[in-house]
Amino acid sequence: MCVDAKTSGFNVIVFNLLFIPCSTNDNKMTTTKRAWEPVIDQMYASVFSDLNKKRFEKITLYLSIIGFLLHLILIYAKKLELIEFSFETPLLDNPISAIYTPFTIILIYEIYLLVLNLPRSFTTSVSKQFEIISLILIRRIFADIPKVDINANWFSTKENLGLMYDVLGVLILYYLIFLFNKARHKLEKKPLTDAINKFISSKRGVSLILLFVLIVLSFTSAYNWGNSLFLNNSSIDINSVFYNEFFTVLILADVLILLLSFQYTERYSQIIRNTGFIISTILIRLSFGTTGLANVSLIVSSVLFGLIILWVYNLTEKERKKRITII
Repeated sequence: MCVDAKTSGFNVIVFNLLFIPCSTNDNKMTTTKRAWEPVIDQMYASVFSDLNKKRFEKITLYLSIIGFLLHLILIYAKKLELIEFSFETPLLDNPISAIYTPFTIILIYEIYLLVLNLPRSFTTSVSKQFEIISLILIRRIFADIPKVDINANWFSTKENLGLMYDVLGVLILYYLIFLFNKARHKLEKKPLTDAINKFISSKRGVSLILLFVLIVLSFTSAYNWGNSLFLNNSSIDINSVFYNEFFTVLILADVLILLLSFQYTERYSQIIRNTGFIISTILIRLSFGTTGLANVSLIVSSVLFGLIILWVYNLTEKERKKRITII
């Protein structure tokens, strides 16, 4: 969407900030880069460079191994009564629970990849969101296993049912995400025009802000969890620590990107697709306020809804191309 900025005073400033200035030399529409765009692009390239990505991968690997071993040491130290803890947590009762720690660290890396992919494609970003929530569900399984009572009737205890719901949920999610990625790869790759490059620069700015907010959020969430555990001796659902706020912030970032996209597309199908993806993220966020079957159902329905939205979008694009070919 372009607007002729041949006006004066305050209107020029507003038009240059909100719209893409147009030039009509030789009857061709061109765009000019705004002053902040090269700065944003350079900052994004520095923060999310291949070198930093590889460094983060190595750090994630080393921290996962160290975290796993430390968790095991704490579990056996408690079992052997070498250390007395002032709080109670099921994560220190069974060696299987030690797998919870490396998965938590891997999830941090997945969030980094999500922020990295945010400017590239809305669909790629949503796919990464689905992968993150599936990993959260897998991580929860390792926390639930020690609570299972094998001697009891499998359907008679809440813990046994919770584990069964989580395992079935992971299987369904794995298949739905596979279908989503399969449909995603069918999307046509568009050529990079000046307008699209401007949109990408805007999304890179959102990514940088999102990364800063998530870093602050991670420290505040860790502080609040530690404070409640060590000082107040009260229990907080560790599975929802940070991720409640994370998906809330992610919804706001997705809405901001959706609003920015209105400058570059007016196609109904794209607007509906992107809005549908935001609804999927909202359903994921709502799942953190529920437990048991309701929790897994909301997570599965969020991915299923996103898959249906993408499937219908692909059908509309296919029909649109047919009409263009006929014309």
